[in-house]
Amino acid sequence: MNWKKSAICCVSFLAVFFGEIAVNLACGPEQDPYDYYISYFHNNVQGDEYAPFSFNSMLPLYSEEEVVSEADINSAEWASYLKAKKEDVYNEMYGATDSLANTSFWQALSKNPKAGAYYTFAKSCEPFTVIEADAWDPAVRDSVLMIKKAKEALALADKAGRDDFLKLRYAYQAERLFHYAKNYADSRLAYEKLIGPIKTNSAAKGWATAIYAGAVRYSGRPAEAAFLYSKVFASNPERRVQAYKNYFYTSPKVNEVLGYAKSDEEKANVLAIASFGNPDFQLESLQQVYRYVPASKLSGALLVREVSKLEKDLIERSKYSKDFFDRYWGNDKQSADSLKRVHLNYLARVKAFALKLAAEKKYPEPELGTVTAAYLSWMEGKPLQAQLYLQEIRPGAPLSARLRDQIRIVTLLCEASKIKKGSAFNPNSLLPVLQWLDEKRYAENTRHRQDDFSAIEYGGQQRFTTTTRNFYQQLLAPAYIKMGDTARAALAMLKGDLFVKPPKNMKLSGLSWQTISFWRNYLGPKGVEALATIRKTAPANNLDGLLANGFQQLNSDDFYELCGTVYLRTHQYAKALAWFNKLDKNYALFEPSNWYSDQVLYANPFNTTFNDYPKQYASKTKRYNKKRFAQEMLRLQQLIVSDKKNAALYYFKMANGIYQTGYYGNAWFLISYDWSSYANYDPAAYTYDADFKLAQTAKAWYLKARALSTDANFRAKCTFMLAKCEQKRIVNTGFVNWYTNDYEARQRGFIAKNIDNPYFRELRAGYAQTPFYKTAVAECSYLRDFLRSATARK
Repeated sequence: MNWKKSAICCVSFLAVFFGEIAVNLACGPEQDPYDYYISYFHNNVQGDEYAPFSFNSMLPLYSEEEVVSEADINSAEWASYLKAKKEDVYNEMYGATDSLANTSFWQALSKNPKAGAYYTFAKSCEPFTVIEADAWDPAVRDSVLMIKKAKEALALADKAGRDDFLKLRYAYQAERLFHYAKNYADSRLAYEKLIGPIKTNSAAKGWATAIYAGAVRYSGRPAEAAFLYSKVFASNPERRVQAYKNYFYTSPKVNEVLGYAKSDEEKANVLAIASFGNPDFQLESLQQVYRYVPASKLSGALLVREVSKLEKDLIERSKYSKDFFDRYWGNDKQSADSLKRVHLNYLARVKAFALKLAAEKKYPEPELGTVTAAYLSWMEGKPLQAQLYLQEIRPGAPLSARLRDQIRIVTLLCEASKIKKGSAFNPNSLLPVLQWLDEKRYAENTRHRQDDFSAIEYGGQQRFTTTTRNFYQQLLAPAYIKMGDTARAALAMLKGDLFVKPPKNMKLSGLSWQTISFWRNYLGPKGVEALATIRKTAPANNLDGLLANGFQQLNSDDFYELCGTVYLRTHQYAKALAWFNKLDKNYALFEPSNWYSDQVLYANPFNTTFNDYPKQYASKTKRYNKKRFAQEMLRLQQLIVSDKKNAALYYFKMANGIYQTGYYGNAWFLISYDWSSYANYDPAAYTYDADFKLAQTAKAWYLKARALSTDANFRAKCTFMLAKCEQKRIVNTGFVNWYTNDYEARQRGFIAKNIDNPYFRELRAGYAQTPFYKTAVAECSYLRDFLRSATARK
């Protein structure tokens, strides 16, 4: 081979290969921005006032929804002014009724003609002020008519006299009409002369302040505008999200904005907004906000944000339940370990602040600090210290329901850390709190069905659902794995997915990717037999019974098929066949199809192939499914005993069966449920990878076949297949990631090992005169590469 050309081809292949990876990532499922790190600390435990600004480094805002309805506030103000029923006002103003007849709103307007006149005027302004935004077809505003209407509003505001309710609203109409007509000078003037002097707590004044802030911004004073938006952020919860966005549209410098703040409250608001907009650690800002206004709920919201950031950086996903992104694109371990030390140091500082907040008792609910410190202690691996902190909370303390819930969750985490092999801890003591968590998450998902796991959309609001799932899949399942109990681990993975009460005949394919992957890849014979026993037993009123409840509802054929596959992987073909015989006669065993053409890819695992690519699939009439494969392999196993004279041929055929059911064969789907180019990043992830990726059993049987035969041509064929098996070991133990620092040196070493295959040496030394050898040289470029390199060394 011309090595210069080879290098060019290799580079071209890598460009296409990794380009394909990039395309697959771009076209694949996106990471859920509300579920990209493990959390057990609810980000609304401190209340809903600032819930839209909870930490989320993947989105500008955790939620775009205001926590208070502007319609409710406006309706309430009008109802108070008119002495009418709020619901009647709401229904009329926001379009829930077609008639005003006989409502308290209608009756009030008929008694207050000035209010009726304003209402009629406000309706006449709506074509200018209430317009649906459309970036593709923006509405053209008639600025001349808008200015005319604004001047009319000013005149009516003057006539309102001492009625500040109507005067404020007429002035607001004038201000925003001027503003939307881009007459910012008159818009500012309307606010400064008419609105600013009015002493009122009406929400409408905050809306007017927001309009005024925009006019100030357009006059070239962005820092002052940002400060005004911060005032609206503080005073108007129904416009808080809007004010937050507008604050950042001004591109403010915090120090310049603080120059306009006079009170501690105003300074705290500015600092809090800036902190809400920063995904980095913000303990210094939190400390300043608390120092200015220790009783403000802002401190609680900012504290919980810091906890969320620490969760993202410190709580590692279990390798048994990683999502696709973490599995193949996780951080470098050395870098992660270095960062972990930094993050643990920061955790200690946040915990110290939380304890200060608890001790000083200036915050409305100081116990938030205690619970936070307890949770952070659990995060750093100190569950006993966490429990001691929780014991400091006075029994009977008037805690919010959310904080009480969080205490139960932290207590559960601490107790669960005691689940270890040989421990005297009784895991059944967890049963009451886990049953409570079930009820909590079921209540969050009343509109969803379990038969389609993709139907659930967390959206950041189903906190008990994610907490419960994380507990079972990130903590309990790994704990059982450490104890060597894969059956209970599998049940914990399944239980984590059950966000509603499980229906009968639940499909395995309807569960999460993580749970499906665990069941299909980590269960061995011992695990499936234990599960089979559990399936026959009525669930007891204990933790095992809670875990088994959902499993009892799993589709029987899905379970039988999985059990059969597990025994195919361990070459126990009689047991595999027994499970496959339990399947319903109409159950369709999986066969893959071509991604681009939808053509079904049929397997013949007993083919002998010189080249792995392109894969040589079979015709429909000669195909093997899992059951037929088990039957044939069992027959061959029995023939090895009963027909010893031909045992070499049977071993060779069985070795072919194992080789072709591997990653590089045409029948990979007989022992695996998926095939991906990403698999090279994790060459020995599962126990059956010894065959699937490394071809170890195939190698052992090719060796037996060769040893039992005296036919030189047959032995040459066995030796060639041994070389292919050896190549799989080289590929999967020496795979070189293109992004490593020493990529080129490692790549040269990898190529050298791949060429200098020891079985190629045996093939050349012992079988060069056989017909098979001559065919192999013609067909296999790897063998030709070896011969050229060997010749060059002589």
